[in-house]
Amino acid sequence: MDRRKVVLITGASSGLGRAAAGLLASSGYVVYGTSRNPASSFSDNFNMLKLDVRGDDSVKACISEVINKEGSIDLLVCNAGYVLSGAVEEVSMSEAKEQMETNFFGVARVVSAVLPHMRENRAGRIIIISSVAGMIGLPYHAYYSASKYALEGYAEALSREVHDKGICVSLVQPGFFRTNIAGAAALAEKVVMAYHKQKGRAMDIFHDSVASGKTPEELALLIKRIADSDSPKLRYMNAGSARWILMLRPLIPQRMFEYVLSRCTGI
Repeated sequence: MDRRKVVLITGASSGLGRAAAGLLASSGYVVYGTSRNPASSFSDNFNMLKLDVRGDDSVKACISEVINKEGSIDLLVCNAGYVLSGAVEEVSMSEAKEQMETNFFGVARVVSAVLPHMRENRAGRIIIISSVAGMIGLPYHAYYSASKYALEGYAEALSREVHDKGICVSLVQPGFFRTNIAGAAALAEKVVMAYHKQKGRAMDIFHDSVASGKTPEELALLIKRIADSDSPKLRYMNAGSARWILMLRPLIPQRMFEYVLSRCTGI
């Protein structure tokens, strides 16, 4: 009988991570989800472990625990992250660094801990959850966009480094999905009233777009398809209604694109 493949999913306490963990577990994978507070995220069909992607020791302990128990990590899904909202002028450097520490360096930290094991086995899959915000800079979410743009370049370079070592790297670029990403967004502590009106419109559109987006279960199906694929691609776009904006970008003048984007973002 074939060995069941082992999956580690960061940020699996809710939303996409939890949906993907549940689907993969019900499909025969051995799944370990992670959360900074796993006791509050119990699941009856996959395991939950404590992990803070911002800490080297936490990451090493989590990876070691899974490998010691299962002997392998076949698929890593890097999903942990959050949204920081606010105008660039409102965001402090400490807030900006925290955004990058979680969304970008958190991914890099976990990947670096798993890579030696996958390289030794000459097998492995890494799926990194990016965003349409990694292709279009979202106003009032500049550092969130920056973190996702960074992941795009990082994953592309990583893919080229490890493709001959049996490791496949894929980026998933979701649009708006019905999760708590908007409600759980961190807000810049500083408020500059000059941005208040436009920021309010942009935030209303952001919340409405999330509320009317696809379900996490739909994106989980894409993650399963990548996990099951014999030859996964580097990029998978699942942008929903935002897809047509991205398709227009290389086809129309920049000034026209900016006009379309301004209408869509409320600015």
